[in-house]
Amino acid sequence: MTAHEEEARRLFYQGCNCSQAVFAAFCDVTGLEEETALKMSASFGGGFGRMREVCGAVCGMTLAYSCLYGYSDLSEPGPKIENYKAVSRMMNRFAEEMGSYVCRDILKIRNFTYDPVPKPRTEEFYNTRPCLKCVMAAARILDEEIAARDVKT
Repeated sequence: MTAHEEEARRLFYQGCNCSQAVFAAFCDVTGLEEETALKMSASFGGGFGRMREVCGAVCGMTLAYSCLYGYSDLSEPGPKIENYKAVSRMMNRFAEEMGSYVCRDILKIRNFTYDPVPKPRTEEFYNTRPCLKCVMAAARILDEEIAARDVKT
């Protein structure tokens, strides 16, 4: 288990949503204060505000990647293309492991009804939901992408 997986796990058990747990786990490399990271990623939990769209762990992973390797020069297409390729790689790896990168698919929700109220974090929650596995997979995949990128530079 990587240090970032362990930190994401710790944050998730403290009550962070999936996006916050992954994104804030990388504060040591993004340079963000934890409070800022938690606020920036808060709305992505539950697949964007519990809409069960793109998994919050994936959102946190890609947000951290953007902090590290995002582009700001809008005149050159190369950095945008490289960014999109990396995000696609990470999302596809996540989907290979978790079956999808869409929250409602991962949770096997068939008839979605919006409910903004999160379920209580009970022992049953942790034992029956795949969310912790998603958080840890996203952190590990990002660590591997960072390591692969650092080897190239």
